[in-house]
Amino acid sequence: MTNLTIKQLRYFEALAKQHHFGRAAAVCSISQPALSVQIKDLETELGTALFERGPRQVRLTSFGEDFALRVRDILRSVDELGDIARAAQKNLVGRFRIGVIPTIAPYLLPKLIGNLGKSHPGLDLHVRETLTPRLVQELLQGQIDSAIVALPISEPAFTETPLFSESFVLVRPDTDAQDPVPDTHALRNMRLLLLEEGHCFRDQALSFCNAGPALPRDGLDGSSLSTLVQMVGAGIGVTMIPEMAMAVEARSAPVACAYFRDPQPGRTIGMIWRKTTPLAPQLLEIAEVVRQSGAGRSGQRTGAS
Repeated sequence: MTNLTIKQLRYFEALAKQHHFGRAAAVCSISQPALSVQIKDLETELGTALFERGPRQVRLTSFGEDFALRVRDILRSVDELGDIARAAQKNLVGRFRIGVIPTIAPYLLPKLIGNLGKSHPGLDLHVRETLTPRLVQELLQGQIDSAIVALPISEPAFTETPLFSESFVLVRPDTDAQDPVPDTHALRNMRLLLLEEGHCFRDQALSFCNAGPALPRDGLDGSSLSTLVQMVGAGIGVTMIPEMAMAVEARSAPVACAYFRDPQPGRTIGMIWRKTTPLAPQLLEIAEVVRQSGAGRSGQRTGAS
């Protein structure tokens, strides 16, 4: 078996993730027929089927699932060879894949992208926005180079670099702006709107309220901070948002924001990357740009909490 190519393995990985020839072809920037030919050639070379083809999607065969595990290791090793070459250069250039969680991305990325364009003009930035568990998995598998998340992650394979801290603020209808800011006990008895399951910000908010996941819900979870703020503006309840979101979200609905009394709830934002990456020195430079992009906002505290 001497005719396998890295390109074929990347095409296989794309199809294994997308479960659809059309979507996988789009990810690989080739035509669907060309992808089909490459996958068929790969299966011929291996002497067995990798996928079960259905009318709407494809599934990995049992052999395909085993093959996928080895392919991930091979492609990660190939990418690390490229990283070694990039690490030998003074400045980080070329493709850089960074993940960002949804409660950070809309508020940090506009400034960060501009700052990275100035500090690292040769960088080809690829941004991946998704939830923390998915970013952790993709970072472990070498699909992204780094991620901006709320710390701690506590994954032994990662380096964690704290960058800045921020408070959580209460968002309530503007008609309640002059009311006293509720304490945690009062907040538990209010109609508290939260992000849906899977968002770490939801867990942080529940922790502040000393309420576990069993806190009674009214089916009012939102998929984004914007949705929560709009619901508050409609008079449905109250919510909490991170401080960096306040300037954007508070002006989009008739709401008022207020800081909680000390000790204020908050979070530490940082970058994570694999301890084994040869790009660690360059990633520290990127982390400093992230720190500067997140600093200077109202009430934010630079440095680790």
